[in-house]
Amino acid sequence: MMKLAILSAAIAGASAFAPSAPIGASSALHMSEPTTTDEPVAAEPIIPVVAPINGWTPDASLPCYGLPGSSAPFGFFDPLGFTKDMDLNGVKRFREAEVMHGRVAMMATIGYIIGENTPTIAYGMDVHHTIGNNQIPEVPGIWLFPFFLAINVAEAARANIGWMEPGLGPLFTLRENYYPGDIGFGSGFKPKDAKDFANLQTKELNNGRLAMFAAAGMCVQEQINGQGILENLGF
Repeated sequence: MMKLAILSAAIAGASAFAPSAPIGASSALHMSEPTTTDEPVAAEPIIPVVAPINGWTPDASLPCYGLPGSSAPFGFFDPLGFTKDMDLNGVKRFREAEVMHGRVAMMATIGYIIGENTPTIAYGMDVHHTIGNNQIPEVPGIWLFPFFLAINVAEAARANIGWMEPGLGPLFTLRENYYPGDIGFGSGFKPKDAKDFANLQTKELNNGRLAMFAAAGMCVQEQINGQGILENLGF
């Protein structure tokens, strides 16, 4: 009995000096390890910040970045999707082309009527002259030279105002602070309020769009029957 008691005491004493297992060490180590995932993080698209121009701030969520020109009953009219997914510079280039072609067409429609029915120096101040389609080949070069020179000077000035110089950026790029069509001509009549400017711009665009159809119709009509515009209308 005495031997059993001594043996029990010895075993208990030895177990007191044995290293104990660290409880929760593995779980603590597991919690301290950083959690890693293999899923790539999508980078947010970088949207260039453009300062407002004539009250217009480009908005990628709107058609044509919010440029004016939409009016009832069609609203935003782009059935062929020319401007779908187009970048800001592309939309500004399209608007620049639309505004400039509209302005030329408005002058052309007036030019057809005035050129055919008013005294002109090229025809000796005689109102009985040829139709508009045939006038340019008949006008002497002394009058055509300053005419085409003025066109070249105007286009060079417009390019210098609105377009980036070759070598300073991608080709066919408009300046960041340039509003399509705003070359400074008639700035005294330009509204200061953004809403009024947008309304005026929409009116100009609509008149230009109509004039483009009108000028094309006048040209085709004279080619078909050889009569002037007012003459064809019975005047």
